[in-house]
Amino acid sequence: MGEKFNSKVEGLYELPPPPYTVVGLAVSGSEKSKTIIKWALEKFVPEGVVHFKLLHVRPVVSRIPTPMGNYIQISQVRDDVAAAFRKEIQSQVSEKLLHFKKMFDQKRVHVEIVQIENNDVVTAISANIQKHRIDRLVIGASSRSIFSRTRTLSSKISESCPSFCTVYVVSKGKLSSLRPSDSEGNISFRDDSSETTCSSSDNNFSSQTSSSRTDCTTDQDSFAHFRTASMPLQRFQALSNINQTLHKKMPSTVIAPHSRNLTLDNVADNFPSGSDVNYYTTAKNNFHSFTSSSADDNNPSSDQASTSDNTPTKNQADVNFELEKMRVELRHIRGMYAMAQGEAIDTSRKLSELQKRRLEEETNLRQIRFKEEEAKELADKEKTRYEDAKKEAEFVNECAEREAEERRDAEIWAARETKEKEDLENALNGSSSHYRKFTWEEIVDATSSFSDDRKIGMGAYGTVYRSTFHHTTAAVKILHSKDAGRNKQFQQEVDILSKIRHPHLLILIGACIDHSCLVYEFMENGSLEDRLFRKTNKKNTPPLLWFDRFRIAWEVASALSFLHNAEPKGIVHRDLKPANILLGINNVSKIGDVGLSTVVNKDSISVSGLVGTLSYIDPEYQRTGVVAPESDVYAFGMVVLQLITGKPAIALTHKVETAVANDRLTELLDKNGGDWPIEETKSLALIALKCTELRRTDRPEMKGEVLPVLERLKDFAEKTRNVALVSAPKQFICPISNVVMSDPCVAGDGYTYDRGAIEEWIKAKDTSPVTDLQLPHKYLIPNYTLLSAIMEWNS
Repeated sequence: MGEKFNSKVEGLYELPPPPYTVVGLAVSGSEKSKTIIKWALEKFVPEGVVHFKLLHVRPVVSRIPTPMGNYIQISQVRDDVAAAFRKEIQSQVSEKLLHFKKMFDQKRVHVEIVQIENNDVVTAISANIQKHRIDRLVIGASSRSIFSRTRTLSSKISESCPSFCTVYVVSKGKLSSLRPSDSEGNISFRDDSSETTCSSSDNNFSSQTSSSRTDCTTDQDSFAHFRTASMPLQRFQALSNINQTLHKKMPSTVIAPHSRNLTLDNVADNFPSGSDVNYYTTAKNNFHSFTSSSADDNNPSSDQASTSDNTPTKNQADVNFELEKMRVELRHIRGMYAMAQGEAIDTSRKLSELQKRRLEEETNLRQIRFKEEEAKELADKEKTRYEDAKKEAEFVNECAEREAEERRDAEIWAARETKEKEDLENALNGSSSHYRKFTWEEIVDATSSFSDDRKIGMGAYGTVYRSTFHHTTAAVKILHSKDAGRNKQFQQEVDILSKIRHPHLLILIGACIDHSCLVYEFMENGSLEDRLFRKTNKKNTPPLLWFDRFRIAWEVASALSFLHNAEPKGIVHRDLKPANILLGINNVSKIGDVGLSTVVNKDSISVSGLVGTLSYIDPEYQRTGVVAPESDVYAFGMVVLQLITGKPAIALTHKVETAVANDRLTELLDKNGGDWPIEETKSLALIALKCTELRRTDRPEMKGEVLPVLERLKDFAEKTRNVALVSAPKQFICPISNVVMSDPCVAGDGYTYDRGAIEEWIKAKDTSPVTDLQLPHKYLIPNYTLLSAIMEWNS
């Protein structure tokens, strides 16, 4: 019997290692899920190798929110937008489930997060149990009102799960209910700590031996789904087999039904709990039966009392011999049981150490992989840094080459500027002329051989061409007189004009004396005559507003005052008229064609012939031929009257005098000037009428009388203009006329203009007023949105 027992015990060490169990946890992401995870960790981690899967079901994305707070169907957006939104939802859910994964990391337990996109939670969980072969599923108990008769979500999940999966329903950290798998149909549970009990009954060993053995065997077969039992449980099963063998050998007469003193309760309680508790319970029940019979051996008086007095002496001796034999075997079995118990404890300790070592090895492996990934990332960063450094080095080399080239260009420009500075110093010292002397070849090249495309205009004394000298735009005037260059007086006047510098006098850049050519600075906006009378070839330019005309009057007066008071001798222009007043950027005016000016004494000088335009010539100069500064004052008065009325100079003085006398000046005002201020305009008209008096002695002096009045009117106009521009939004101002648009239209360049201004512009030009690029078309589209805003602002 001892040999058979030893062979059975030795066979216990040859069992294969247990496989892992897949446990699924259905979580919703709430705080309730932490309770479920904590219960599952305490329940299943001590059992051995367990693989956890977190199942989270989120609804299918069917709508996408908009910035306005609304929703649109996902089928109505682009695929890339829908994919980006789904990815964002998935990342949010992953971040929410991250702190659940940390609970498993703290226990050093592997867990896999499975996100399921489905509107049916029950079907999704059931399908993934089948897909991932989940042996056990842990879910939270669903709350339900006492008045509700509908099934809860947890009950629906339990019913729909595959039959091979055991479903645990947890409520408030405890097991609420359980749906066993097909292989666990004979097991009953009580809460978390309830034990699975054997169905056998051993109240009377002598009468129920075969029944107990059959029931225990059935119970042991019913726990096959728990994989292979641990080593201590295998030893208990071996002891149970020994117990059954002993029962077969022992006679029924020596077993008392009331003897149940020896138990394995204290021994079985020292072993691990969990799913293996079934094995301990089976072993303990079997051992109860065995110890009951053993206890009868220790109480011979009880056996003898139960024996009939009529039993023969020989039979009594045989019984005593058997009893002694059984006592020896019992002591031997007890020793073997103690040894098996110690080996089971050692085996359990070694198993725990192996599991701990396995976890450490897995942790080290993860750290090694993590360090490997870090090394790869570091290598990629170093490679990227190398590429960036290489590009930077190439860029530095290019910059160095560019800087060297720029340095060479700068040296060339510096040498040129030094030469120009020396020329300027020489000019200031009187060693050279104050203007540049151009060669005839330079003049021809700058004007493209006097091409008609470059012709700006033609006057009584010459033709003006647009030219380019060293990337600088200038105006070249070719005088009609062929012998003017040989005239000493022309040379003298050129020298004088080249020395004149005033903000409102056209600058003489240079000349070609041999061919009677004068080079002036170029004025972008043409002459005052073009803007006032809207000539056919200049209709694209917007009209001048009244505040610009007030300013121009003051600018012309300041330039004349400068000429008249020049030292050592004053200068008379002799041909002041709107055609000789040129406008630059922002309509800044400058007096041009000063080449016919005459140097006079402080009073006057007599000339041989009349020079100038008839309507602007001083009447006294026509009668006497004497030139004086008052001649320019008369012409200035005519120019101012034209600024106010926008009418030709013939009989204009008489018309304005009559209108002022009859208080009907507003009828003569130029409508293109805008809303004229009546009082200030009348003051300007009166000072202009004084300048056009027939006798010189009745005309005001330019510096002392005219300029103060014009300066006051100019300041008033500037303030009014600033208020108008500040009060009106920038988008309401037309880029051409610089006034608030009354009929805004969008042109082909995409900019908005006033309809009247842009229509006149595109009649003469095909380019954009803003970008100066070719217009793709000349269609105008009304900008009703801007018009509505302008009308609201005006109201």
